Amino acid sequence: MATDVKTPFTGDGAADRLLTDNPFALMLGMLLDQQVPMEWAFSAPKLLAERLGEDLSPKALAGRDAEAVEELFRAKPALHRYPGSMAKRAHALATYLVDNYDGRAENVWHDVASGDELYERVLALPGFGNDKARIFVGLLGKRLGVRPPGWETAAANWASIADVDSYERIGEIREQKRAMKAAKKVAKKSSSSQR
Repeated sequence: MATDVKTPFTGDGAADRLLTDNPFALMLGMLLDQQVPMEWAFSAPKLLAERLGEDLSPKALAGRDAEAVEELFRAKPALHRYPGSMAKRAHALATYLVDNYDGRAENVWHDVASGDELYERVLALPGFGNDKARIFVGLLGKRLGVRPPGWETAAANWASIADVDSYERIGEIREQKRAMKAAKKVAKKSSSSQR
């Protein structure tokens, strides 16, 4: 187990350590990082591990039926704002990793030859669209040192969780994301009014 925490995303030392030490926990946190605060999303894997009563792994989650996983997500406090749909996505992700990567999340990036290959593998994960895949490539490169040739080009080129090198940066990144969304909204409104 690593002693230094490279993923200070939650303000909870044990939760952050799990993200650094357990690739599946980090991947789950990334999956859950939508429509909830980043801290909530990345804290959920620790709580899920406690509820499982065993090591958090794709095999442990995929080995349960989808309804049992949903119960784990719905227990109080819920693991996400949308526990039912996110439980289904987490179960699908775990099953995909068991079926395609021997149940080991790190095998997604273990032998990649390029940033493009890494991006394509991450994009193929259930629940990972273009932006989430690019952010996760950046997170792997910036926080965990997974840097195949060209990873920087495949990674997101905007402020994201990948840029959080201390818990204090969360607020700053959140504000940058809000500003980016506001600018996109203004640009979209401007382009539609010009038609």
